[in-house]
Amino acid sequence: MMYKKSLFVFLWLSCLLQSSCSVDGGLLTDDQERHIDLIVKMDHGDYWSTLRMGAEVAAKEFNVNLRFLAPANEGDIQGQINLVNDSIQKHPDALLLAASDYMKLAQVTDRAAYNNIPIISIDSEVGSARVKSYIGTNNYEAGQRAAERMVQLIGGSGKIAVMNFVQEARNANQREEGLLDYIARYPDVQIVNIAYCQSSKEMASAITRDWLKAYPDLRGIIALNAEASIGVGRVVKEAGQGGLIQVIAFDSPQETMEMLQDGTVQALVIQNPFNNGYLAVQYAMELMEGRKIADRIDTGIKVIDLENMLWPENQKLLFPFVR
Repeated sequence: MMYKKSLFVFLWLSCLLQSSCSVDGGLLTDDQERHIDLIVKMDHGDYWSTLRMGAEVAAKEFNVNLRFLAPANEGDIQGQINLVNDSIQKHPDALLLAASDYMKLAQVTDRAAYNNIPIISIDSEVGSARVKSYIGTNNYEAGQRAAERMVQLIGGSGKIAVMNFVQEARNANQREEGLLDYIARYPDVQIVNIAYCQSSKEMASAITRDWLKAYPDLRGIIALNAEASIGVGRVVKEAGQGGLIQVIAFDSPQETMEMLQDGTVQALVIQNPFNNGYLAVQYAMELMEGRKIADRIDTGIKVIDLENMLWPENQKLLFPFVR
């Protein structure tokens, strides 16, 4: 009888210890090493570098071993799927994913969740109900804000074009949808072309050159990510059309900032990639500790121009590493 009682206590303690070490099912101990994989759309670009730095700052603060993974370009969907499969094999404590394609990344995301890896979607959503939270921009609103500023700049009438990036990326679709819904209120504004540059500056420049030839009366161009913005801005500047063709850009790499100051670009729609990276790690830690987190965490957007770029709160967004 005594032996059975001791055996029961031993088994109960063993179960308690095992459950305390699990990720999905309970709390992590304070001294346990955490591993988080961060998989983004491509391995270069100021936006992704800033997001990575935010994640690395949080990783250092929370004692996390962070693994950064990305394909060479945003159009390499299969490459990103392969990275998620590799992550599943290594079984991190959490996976942070910026999906390049809403539907094509859905199955592998479900597979990660099936393997008890908590997933947080950042920057761009993925078509899986197993994702714990989305952290990033309200992309529909971002598209609306870009369109609103363009309508103001061209006085409510004229031809404009839209340089989007990857057609099946959720954030690209939502920005375009918000933009189109806003422009639909203005019958005298005509969108003559919507193109996808695959987040390639060179492709964005080539398309913009074609637009300048095809539409000599073009009044404005809205570019919906950082690479598209640089590609468009370079051609508008080279053609001597700065200030004649109104340009709305996204994000704030150094080259785009210079274009804002020399008048090639009239306004920037600014996200907060540093916060996206930092918060993703922070909330992943909260998941590991068994805490519930919000389904969506909006990190906000701002429209910045020459009038407001020197405001202290905007300087923090434009230069997040300067204290």
